[in-house]
Amino acid sequence: MTFLHPWVLLLAPLLLWLLRKPRGRTSVTVASTRLWPDGESGRARFLWLPPFLRRTALVLLVAALARPQAESTFDLDVSEGIAIQMLVDVSSSMHMPMTDFHGEESNRMEVAKQLVERFIAGDGDQLNGRPDDLIGLITFARYADTRSPLTFGHHALLQIVRQLTIQERPNEDGTAYGDALAIAAAHLKNPTELLHGRNNIDPDSLESRVIILLTDGENNSGAHMPLEAAGLAKQWGCRIYVISMGDPADTSPANPTGALSSADRVLEHIATQTGGVFRKANDSESLLSVYSEVDRLERTKIATRSFGRIAEWFWLPLSLALVCLVTALTLEATCLRVVP
Repeated sequence: MTFLHPWVLLLAPLLLWLLRKPRGRTSVTVASTRLWPDGESGRARFLWLPPFLRRTALVLLVAALARPQAESTFDLDVSEGIAIQMLVDVSSSMHMPMTDFHGEESNRMEVAKQLVERFIAGDGDQLNGRPDDLIGLITFARYADTRSPLTFGHHALLQIVRQLTIQERPNEDGTAYGDALAIAAAHLKNPTELLHGRNNIDPDSLESRVIILLTDGENNSGAHMPLEAAGLAKQWGCRIYVISMGDPADTSPANPTGALSSADRVLEHIATQTGGVFRKANDSESLLSVYSEVDRLERTKIATRSFGRIAEWFWLPLSLALVCLVTALTLEATCLRVVP
C-alpha cells in the first residue's frame, strides 16, 4: 500500500494538536460523583467516545486525501509466433461456384471462410493452427473494413469469420485490396495499437509481420493503388502472401504456357516485392496447400510486456470516516446527549 500524496499525512498531527482540549477548565470541580445517578458506572463513562470518533474521522479523512493505492504487477510472458493480418475479399465475384473441402458444390466465399477458420484453429492434419499468433481480420469490397484488430482472442475471431457475408449492395460492390493492404500495413506498423487492452505486446518483439491477401479480382476501387500499398508494407517491414482465387490461367492455343493474367501479375509483383509468396488457387485443395506453406513460416518470439495495475483505495478510509462521524453525531443526539 502506497500513498500518492504522502505529505498530506502530516496534516493529521497538526489538526489533532489544534483540536486539543484547552488547559483552562470551565467545568465545576466536585469532590466526588460516586453518589450521583449515572455516575462513573453509568453512561457518563462513555462521554469520551464521541470526541474520539470525531478525531478518528478527521485522521481517516486526511488518509483519504493522501490517496492510498495498491499496485498489482504482471510478469513478462514470451511465446513463439508472428503477427498476421488476414485480408478477405467479400465482393460479389466471390459468389462464383467452387468445390468445398467436403467435395460439395459451394462458392468462393464459403470455401474462403472454411479455409481461414482452419488456418486459425487448425484441422489436425495439414494445418496446425496458430494459437500463439496475433491475428487480425480485414474484409474489403469497394471499401475496406477492419473486422478484428490484432488479437490473441481467436475464439471471438472465429465467430467473426463464420458470420462473413458477400457484399450485396451494388453501390458498395468492387475490389479495393489496395486500401485493405494499406490499412493492414498500418495496423502492423503502429505499435500503440498493440499496447491496448489485454494484448499489451512489446512492439520490439514483433520481428515477423505478415499480411495474407485472399482475393479473386482486380483492384478497381479505393484510394490506394496496390503497388503503393505494397511499398508502404515493405517500408514498414511487412511481407505479403497473396492467394489468388481468380479464374484459372488461360491455356488456349493463343496462350499455350498458361501465362498469368494482368491482375495476377500485379498480385505476384506485390508478393515478391515484399518478400512474400504468390500462389494461384483454383480449388479447395490448392488453397489448403498454399495455407500449409504459410503455416510453416518461421515463428519468432512475441513478448507480452509486464505492467502494473493501480487500484485506488481512498474509498476505504473515507467510508470509515463517515461511519465514525455519523456514529458520533448519533451518540451525542441520543444516549450520550449532555446539557450545553
